[in-house]
Amino acid sequence: MDAIDLKILEILQQNGRATQLEIAQKVALSQPAVAERIRKLEERGIIKGYTAVIDASRVGKDITAFVSVGIEHPKYFDKFTETIRSLPEVLECHRVAGQESYILKIKTDNTKSLDRLLVETIRTIKGVTQTVTTIVLSSIKEETLVHISAAAKRSEQ
Repeated sequence: MDAIDLKILEILQQNGRATQLEIAQKVALSQPAVAERIRKLEERGIIKGYTAVIDASRVGKDITAFVSVGIEHPKYFDKFTETIRSLPEVLECHRVAGQESYILKIKTDNTKSLDRLLVETIRTIKGVTQTVTTIVLSSIKEETLVHISAAAKRSEQ
């Protein structure tokens, strides 16, 4: 990856609907050259997909919660991750170091639906020993942009 690839990634993260022609003008390449670079970034798995960023509260998802999950033993990790991947309310799942085994980011309609998800689903997964839930009152910063400008500068040196 060179500085042009990094610039293309930056542009697409800021506006996933940018046309190849717009990108080409910003990076001083032809549209076919940009198309080829994007194709290669997709093939290499650097670009994983394209999506719209929505305001969850405007579509009825009023509760954001972070749930720390303790798992009894690593032998239960596979079943846990399989179940978690199937839950649309779970936006993120990270295996972490520390007291907990996983941290989940969840968006649900309300506290009742969150309670139901925790009690009827997550806590019933074999191996789960505890959950600790933190409900978000307000979000100060939420973004999906991976800042790569520092990496671009390092690659140019």
